[in-house]
Amino acid sequence: MMSGKSFQGLKEQAEGAAKGAENTLGQVTQDAVNQITDASQKAIDKASKMAQDGVEKATGQAAEAMSGFGKKCGFKK
Repeated sequence: MMSGKSFQGLKEQAEGAAKGAENTLGQVTQDAVNQITDASQKAIDKASKMAQDGVEKATGQAAEAMSGFGKKCGFKK
């Protein structure tokens, strides 16, 4: 039969291990959240840049088209 003292020691060890695992899991979870957040931010930045480039390109094409249209109609020389 186990004495109360060694049982208490085992209980404390088990609680310590559980607490350690909880802390580790918490840190792993936080790291994963940070990585996901970082990846999301990078994707948003990339999408914003692509959208900005697309707008600039479309604006440039529209300006060229209007310029060409103006030339065809004789507005510009």
